[in-house]
Amino acid sequence: MFKHTNSANMLKLIECPRDAMQGIHEYIPIDLKVKYINLLLKAGFDTIDFGSFVSPKAIPQLTDTAEVVESLNITTNGTKLLAIIANIRGAEEASLFEQITYLGYPFSLSETFQLRNTNRKMDVAFDDLRKIQEICFDHEKKLVVYLSMGFGNPYGDPWNADIVTEWINKLSSEEIEIFSLADTIGTASAKDIGSVFKSVTAEYPDLEIGAHFHSKADKQGLKIEAAWKNGCRRFDSAMLGFGGCPMAEDDLVGNISTEFMIQFLADKKVETGLDMEAFGRAKELAGQIFAKYK
Repeated sequence: MFKHTNSANMLKLIECPRDAMQGIHEYIPIDLKVKYINLLLKAGFDTIDFGSFVSPKAIPQLTDTAEVVESLNITTNGTKLLAIIANIRGAEEASLFEQITYLGYPFSLSETFQLRNTNRKMDVAFDDLRKIQEICFDHEKKLVVYLSMGFGNPYGDPWNADIVTEWINKLSSEEIEIFSLADTIGTASAKDIGSVFKSVTAEYPDLEIGAHFHSKADKQGLKIEAAWKNGCRRFDSAMLGFGGCPMAEDDLVGNISTEFMIQFLADKKVETGLDMEAFGRAKELAGQIFAKYK
């Protein structure tokens, strides 16, 4: 079991090309995706959130995920692959790939958004998660639960910090140990982020609880600082800050930019262990990809 700690040695950086690409309408050629993700693998992130096994109608950009994973150069630097799934069928498909370590499921703390995102009510999604966890056990995968709307609810559904902790408690009773609190549409305040992380890291010290922030560029520092100060050591980001959730009603709000995250850690005198030469090459290619296909 992961033992949560404030030690910088437990830092985990998750790079999210899947999130960066999923909202782009024009198809990005598979060879370009593979080239880009292979550069990210060389850079040495803890995990690459590289693709998804979901309905082609929902996310047409990522219908080639199975082909992509077969073309990746899994290196010996310890970087792991994470694939997003939205139902049992997706979990069964993703679990067949030995290269994939983590299956990520978006569980919303908003009934409205759960219906928008996975076409399920929360109670049905919870039942699915229990079955998906069994699939993970059977195939030696680890389940990561993304708690969408983790810091507030723009849809009018009930939300408070107690709801967050109640659901973490319920989900962890199913032996789920890794969570990522998501600011899905980028509206969370630093105050709410700090309050939630302070609560959950104190109450669940044996769980790995990370942050998946969408943010306007001028707010990302405040959000990262609030999470860091209150014990978060797992951060998702995307090169150049691209991405966003196409299932939300609002215009896409990008991710925390990876280069900003790296600078934040440098200012804290925290070593990332990244290969900065490979990082620079990946950043250069990201600029070319997203300038052309955005």
